[in-house]
Amino acid sequence: MMQVVVLLSVTQPHSDASVEHLLTSTRIVVVMPNHRKEGESTLDRFDRYVMNEIPIRLIRIVDMEFVGRNDIRNHFQARAINYAVLSHRWLAEGEPSYEEMKSGTASGPGYEKLKKFCEKAQEHNVEYAWSDTCCIDKSSSTELDESIRSMFRWYRNSDICIVHLAQSETIEDIVDDEWTERGWTLQELLAPYMIKLFNKHWMPMTGDGNDKSEEGTEIMKTLERATGIHPLALMLFRPGPVKVDERMTWAARRKTTRVEDVAYSLMGIFDVSLQIAYGEGGDRAFCRLFEAIMQAGDPSVLNWTGDPLGHHSSDAIPQSPQSFVGRTLELPPSLTGGRLEMTMTGLGLRIPVVILPLKLTSRNEVASGYEVIFECLLCPTIKINSVTLLAAEYMDEYALGIVNYSLGSGEVLRIRGKSAGFILTSGQDVFLPDGFCQPISSDFVGLDIVSAPDREFVGWKKLYQTGLVEVNFPNIPSESFFYINRKYLEIVYL
Repeated sequence: MMQVVVLLSVTQPHSDASVEHLLTSTRIVVVMPNHRKEGESTLDRFDRYVMNEIPIRLIRIVDMEFVGRNDIRNHFQARAINYAVLSHRWLAEGEPSYEEMKSGTASGPGYEKLKKFCEKAQEHNVEYAWSDTCCIDKSSSTELDESIRSMFRWYRNSDICIVHLAQSETIEDIVDDEWTERGWTLQELLAPYMIKLFNKHWMPMTGDGNDKSEEGTEIMKTLERATGIHPLALMLFRPGPVKVDERMTWAARRKTTRVEDVAYSLMGIFDVSLQIAYGEGGDRAFCRLFEAIMQAGDPSVLNWTGDPLGHHSSDAIPQSPQSFVGRTLELPPSLTGGRLEMTMTGLGLRIPVVILPLKLTSRNEVASGYEVIFECLLCPTIKINSVTLLAAEYMDEYALGIVNYSLGSGEVLRIRGKSAGFILTSGQDVFLPDGFCQPISSDFVGLDIVSAPDREFVGWKKLYQTGLVEVNFPNIPSESFFYINRKYLEIVYL
């Protein structure tokens, strides 16, 4: 296999499509960022890379000793940095710790696994290795925090990721291997440009140099069956808070030992950063993750069904990645449109949506409430079928809240022929609030006093347990768009 050195930007390591093509036939060695700050020398740029973009410490393979960033910086002097990372299922006990490695007392099955990993890494012409079991000083909360937040990037910048499948002998066994079900191994599969899979006996699963290869290979098809991730997404994965509904399903069946790791293990995949706070609980950690993802405004973040998490002010946050599995709408990129302005407030998630009134045209009583059909009052050919209402949601007013619009110039909104939106119900109160008293106008000077309304409209809310629905406007091709007045744009709090 030909070996090349390619300079990649660590902030945008995948920006050049040609680099992605090299994955199938070449070896990628990340040297350092290809962007230079004004007045910065090559050595300064190298120092910045070492101190920020690679692990805090690595294992020097020749003697199994730790080397820190300063050692790396002094040794390489702006030469290429080659290191391998290990992806594996932790043993129940016996993994080597940082303290044992530092004191030279590491032993047992975990240490034997580490040595095997280093042997395989050396066969791929790398000088250094990194393993999450022993290269992090977990007694330091600062180091643990930095390591967890940086781990996706460390895997991304590695020369090769060596995967040990302790329960597999053949490629077919991968489908049932616990490695495919763990939370942290998801990013370890997605982040590296180059991976090599080994079975329980440390025999290579294929004869290929890089198991992230053309999608037609047996191992790529097996990984797709085991993980639900399309081979193209495996090869060309780009982190970011996009395609949230699809990416959450990849994590839905995965388990973590610590409940907070459900959220922490997804930070790198969605390119967000959270402060690590073990003990906060899984719900709070996932809530913080979701709020961080929402800031990007991709409508796919709303494409889930089922019970909400129970946020103190909003029903727009799902319980877990599993909430995305039951979504009723497959949301392709063409349906996401522009970004939404999402802001979490004390009143709920604040979102501007395009409101189109709906009329309930029929209903059938079922065990859970009512099975209903809606018709759009402003576009009667649009029908929304098979919607289940809870008894408490049987109201007088409903609306469709379109989320994948975009703002045109002036006072207009751009709407696609194929759109997506929520079904909203009004929160109307037919009674006057307690304590109402009609003031005497003579008691006030200049204050415009009006009579009490028949009922108060207190805002729209999303139908319980429902996700986004698809809307097809008549005689408008799916990818085309039309314009409507901006007066239909309203703020809702979900």
